[in-house]
Amino acid sequence: MMTALIRVTRSQANAGGRAALVAAVVALGLAGCNTRSPETTGSIGSLEGTPAAAAVPARQDIDRLAERFNADPTDGRTAIAYARALRATDQISQASAVLQQAALRNPRDRVLLGAYGKSLVEAGRFREAIDVLANAHTPANPDWRILSAQGSASAQLGEQERAQSFYEAALKIRPNEPSLLSNLGLSYALSRNLDLAEQTLRQAADQPGADARVRANLAMVLGLKGRFADAEAVLRRDMSPEEAATNVASLRRLAAQPNRPKSLSGMGAPGQG
Repeated sequence: MMTALIRVTRSQANAGGRAALVAAVVALGLAGCNTRSPETTGSIGSLEGTPAAAAVPARQDIDRLAERFNADPTDGRTAIAYARALRATDQISQASAVLQQAALRNPRDRVLLGAYGKSLVEAGRFREAIDVLANAHTPANPDWRILSAQGSASAQLGEQERAQSFYEAALKIRPNEPSLLSNLGLSYALSRNLDLAEQTLRQAADQPGADARVRANLAMVLGLKGRFADAEAVLRRDMSPEEAATNVASLRRLAAQPNRPKSLSGMGAPGQG
């Protein structure tokens, strides 16, 4: 995995070749998604269980999954596998359509509903996602990944207090999860609380599982606070000095915008944690 409210590509998630990391974030209106994945918006990996740098499936594997799904659209697990393969080749709308078909045939399959809801977040259909995700788990048995996806959808709609409540609930189940902390920190930034955003993102970056996307989010907030040297130091953990300097220059331009508070309020439209 707001995927991450900051979206980072697979190549950017690797150690090298990130010259446009922060620049890409700025170009996207500081949009995320936590990461490609809704539940990891800011760290954003993928739909449940798929790493951010997952290998792209071969064409014949996708065709094989398509045949299996078309032969039995009621098979929820095949639908999930097929949708995952489609996502890996950036066929986001098609993946969501596959999951929708299967979910309509399996309205009580919470795993399938969760996958479908996350795909709707990634496709930008946030209101629909919220409705679907509400049925993907129960208050008596909450799933932190679903809570994170609900937070991502809410954040993308500008409902930051609601998003934060979802992330906080998820953190009670999964304490110190870097993707959750990263998403929560970005939501604080969207609420213009940059001090709390920095504090939360530093906590996220200190976790053993934190990756370059989490640190990029921290650097972004530091840049918005005008602390460009600190932002560059964070970026240099994952970039060359030249790449870090290029990205900090983008942050300087963003921070200098006279309507920055207004632009911050639009940071929630994606990504996908």
